[in-house]
Amino acid sequence: MTLKQLASTRKITSFHPPQRTLMGPGPTEIHPRVLTTMSQPAIGYLDPVFVEMMEELKALLRYVYQTDNALTFPVSGPGSVGMEYCFVNLVTPGMKVIVCRNGVFGGRMLENVERCGGVPVIVDDDWGKPVDPQKVEDAFKANPDAKLLAFVHAETSTGAQSDAKTLTAIARKHGAMVIVDAVTSLGGTPVRVDEWGIDAIYSASQKCLSCTPGLSPVSFSQRAVDFVKARTEKVHSWFMDMTLLASYWGNTNRTYHHTAPTNSLFALHEALLLIQEEGLDKSWARHQRHHLALKAGLEAMGLKFFVEEKYQLPQMNAVLCPTGVDEELVRKSLLNEFGIEIGAGLGPLKGKIWRFGLMGYSCRPDNVMLCLSALGSVLMDLGLAIKVGEAEAAAHQAYATLHAADAQHARKKVAVA
Repeated sequence: MTLKQLASTRKITSFHPPQRTLMGPGPTEIHPRVLTTMSQPAIGYLDPVFVEMMEELKALLRYVYQTDNALTFPVSGPGSVGMEYCFVNLVTPGMKVIVCRNGVFGGRMLENVERCGGVPVIVDDDWGKPVDPQKVEDAFKANPDAKLLAFVHAETSTGAQSDAKTLTAIARKHGAMVIVDAVTSLGGTPVRVDEWGIDAIYSASQKCLSCTPGLSPVSFSQRAVDFVKARTEKVHSWFMDMTLLASYWGNTNRTYHHTAPTNSLFALHEALLLIQEEGLDKSWARHQRHHLALKAGLEAMGLKFFVEEKYQLPQMNAVLCPTGVDEELVRKSLLNEFGIEIGAGLGPLKGKIWRFGLMGYSCRPDNVMLCLSALGSVLMDLGLAIKVGEAEAAAHQAYATLHAADAQHARKKVAVA
């Protein structure tokens, strides 16, 4: 090390990130229990205690995915690695794959098909629209030799949710397997792998599961497993080869594959346990409840949603930036003045929308009210005709209406019992 290098390192001190309220497209805030679990002592990735925890982790993932698939586990890597894991195992050179593209991440699916040597048949929908089932049906009729359908359940770039149950049923009718991107939907809106007949699905730890980034829960049906085992050529990735990973994540005779991120897996175990304790149905309902309150407040400010109401994702709210407002300035003001992070638009939506995330531990009433208050303040400073307290009052009214509806539903259940 040179004297200059030594001098520069002496200026470095411990890193302490500022406290942020994370209301963007991810990552989310992490529950204190998960943070505490991450700080526990490291142990070996083949330690019998760790192996026992792995089995519990797989069971918890099966619950969240609503599946009995034996091959359900977290890949070491972000959601993009989970995506590549599914494609590199299931797409063989020359295979025809119908790929649905209605945002950024459908486009990434397409690139994976191409890199695996597949022959893509692209089904395009406008950004902000869900995947059109009729277009998928038409694509299968025009391409009866298509072996695979790939689509994004919850498009993070637009806040639009597609009908995974219907799309999967179309694929199965035509004898094709299905890959589903559930990065933003898992834990926030219903995902039912077995009921819908999904063959391969992937998600990410840092969205509605509210864990640290760097893990991608995946699940393969037995049909998908059998397909990979019957391949005549090796999977074009050593690290993501299903058969090799299964030797580590299987039930018996585990063999070394890679050094698993033990403490991150501790954290995911705790994050999934929190969802189990809350109840999956209640987690879905919580995301919907706070979405409706945030929506009421934003609309009271005169803001409009980018996605049609019936296709809106509760956990990813895409809102049009008002004409004449510098959307980047608004985001910077929220971050610098209030410590709130929201997301910008991607691709053709850059500069046109804001993305408000309500995911996992970030999906709380205090975050909803703080966001509305701060956003109203920033927009008022920019000259928009916004009255103090109107957005917050609208959100409170939405909460009151939802509470009354819940109480009435509870009374009916008691009466029936």
